[in-house]
Amino acid sequence: MTDARFEDGDDRPLHLMAEDADDLKVIAALVQDSIFPITEMSFDRRTRRFALMLNRFRWEDAEAAQRAGRGVERVRSVLVVQDVLKARTQGIDRQDRETILSLLSVDFQAGAEGAGTVLLTLAGDGAIALQVEALDMALTDVSRPYLAPSGHVPRHPD
Repeated sequence: MTDARFEDGDDRPLHLMAEDADDLKVIAALVQDSIFPITEMSFDRRTRRFALMLNRFRWEDAEAAQRAGRGVERVRSVLVVQDVLKARTQGIDRQDRETILSLLSVDFQAGAEGAGTVLLTLAGDGAIALQVEALDMALTDVSRPYLAPSGHVPRHPD
């Protein structure tokens, strides 16, 4: 048995779950450089569920798209974190309904007995910290892929 590779995938929608740090690395890589309006972020205290509707860059297809001479793509995806005890934001104005946020990374800072903090780091020094009882995250594509409006692969200065 070998590990899955991006090259093994096809155009089916992704549906992935993360329950430990290794699982989270896969989801984190796939949601890097996702963008979303601030209005597409919600936390339901009653159900202890945090959700984001993302415009996810399709990293799993980018290299093949460039080799084939076709445009790179994005896809609408939902990132859901369960068992959230508390949600905090830093460096973003939640009242500015026009704000578009860019997700740079997702990390898990482990605490006692499986609890910890999911940290979503945003461009421009923003962050979302989710205190969780246990790591329970899902990423699900909910639309067909579409050509990335910029036409470019996201780049980060060194």
